[in-house]
Amino acid sequence: QVQLVESGGGLVQAGGSLRLSCAASGSIFGLTAMGWYRQAPGKQRELVATITRGGNTNYADSVKGRFTVDRDNAKNTLFLQMNNLKPEDTAVYYCTASTYRVYWGQGTQVTVSS
Repeated sequence: QVQLVESGGGLVQAGGSLRLSCAASGSIFGLTAMGWYRQAPGKQRELVATITRGGNTNYADSVKGRFTVDRDNAKNTLFLQMNNLKPEDTAVYYCTASTYRVYWGQGTQVTVSS
């Protein structure tokens, strides 16, 4: 089993920044891709960004140029730097990690006020 704990969410004004962290623990040997998803009220969960163990990244079009995903393999920690936040970025953000299956964190709330 892999446990994922997100932190760093909160309330910020439009144009501001937040940095999310996700600490992985447990059976983390063999972790491959990690990523961030989000779910806004009344909407489906959607991909935000992913990163492979080697550092290859993928972003949703809506966050390209504003969000940066990164990971520290030595510390088994995933990050999401979010700049120029918009009200439409308001959502619960979930961390994911893959071994032979995908694990999910509990989520952290990000609220962007206009």
